[in-house]
Amino acid sequence: MSVIKVGVGAVVFRDQTALLIKRGKPPFLGQWSIPGGSLNYGETIEAAIIREVREETAIEIRLLGLVGVFEAMPDATGAHTVIIDHVAEWMSGEPVAGDDAAAAEFVPLEDAIARVSWDETRTALRQAAEFRQRAANRL
Repeated sequence: MSVIKVGVGAVVFRDQTALLIKRGKPPFLGQWSIPGGSLNYGETIEAAIIREVREETAIEIRLLGLVGVFEAMPDATGAHTVIIDHVAEWMSGEPVAGDDAAAAEFVPLEDAIARVSWDETRTALRQAAEFRQRAANRL
C-alpha cells in the first residue's frame, strides 16, 4: 500500500543557538535532528509544530515563518513523507527530552549543522538562520 505522510519540524533559536533532539525511537534511533513529527488529522500545521516541540523538549516557542518543504522518498516502510519546516524562537522553558526524544539541547548553529544526519535538515538549519538574519535586518 502506498502512503503519503505529512511531517512537521521546527528550527528553534535561542540567542545564537539552535535546538536539537536526539531520536530515542526508530526510525533514525540515536540520530540528532530538529524537533518535529507527524501532522494529525484535523490539526493545523502550526499547532502540530508547537505540539511536537512541546512534547519532545518541554519548551514553548513562537513561530516566525516557513523555512521550507522537504521530501523523504519511499523507504522500506513504503512511506513517502512530505516535511514542512518552520523557524521559531524560544519563549520559555529549558529543554528536557520527552516523548520519542532521548536528549534535547541548544547548541551553536555550526555544531547543530555538523550533528544532524540528513542533508535536508542541514539545509533547513541554514535557511532558518538566513530567514532570521533577513528579519533582523528589516528592524
